[in-house]
Amino acid sequence: MSFLLPQLTCKKEVDQAIKSVAEKVLVLRFGRDNDPVCLQLDDILAKTSHDLSKMAVIYLVDVNKVPVYTQYFDISYIPSTVFFFNGQHMKVDYGSPDHTKFVGSFKTKQDFIDLIEVIYRGAMRGKLIVRSPIDPNNIPKYDLLYQGI
Repeated sequence: MSFLLPQLTCKKEVDQAIKSVAEKVLVLRFGRDNDPVCLQLDDILAKTSHDLSKMAVIYLVDVNKVPVYTQYFDISYIPSTVFFFNGQHMKVDYGSPDHTKFVGSFKTKQDFIDLIEVIYRGAMRGKLIVRSPIDPNNIPKYDLLYQGI
């Protein structure tokens, strides 16, 4: 399914996307094209991209091709989804310790649509962090790994 969504293959392309997407939520999915969970998430992203086209722009980023951002966002689990609005990193309170990214795949298309709507409305009001509308039972659980401590 990853062939249905545009891919960013280098740091320059990611930088350009962050700077140029205006008045829409920028969704960056960090992962690998051959990972089964990434493919499941890509399917949800591809099916909702048209419905959300007025609110969001979705790009796929391969963790192996853009290691600078993989390290910057501390992407240790894939897929990880990061959100921006007008060049500003949007944080979401999922009820987990990490508000900077969504780790794993969304359970349903509606979960993803609801999350984009909440991020979009919050960003339009000037908020930098919003509370997730997703049912806590639908949010994948994981432990944070701190390397080198």
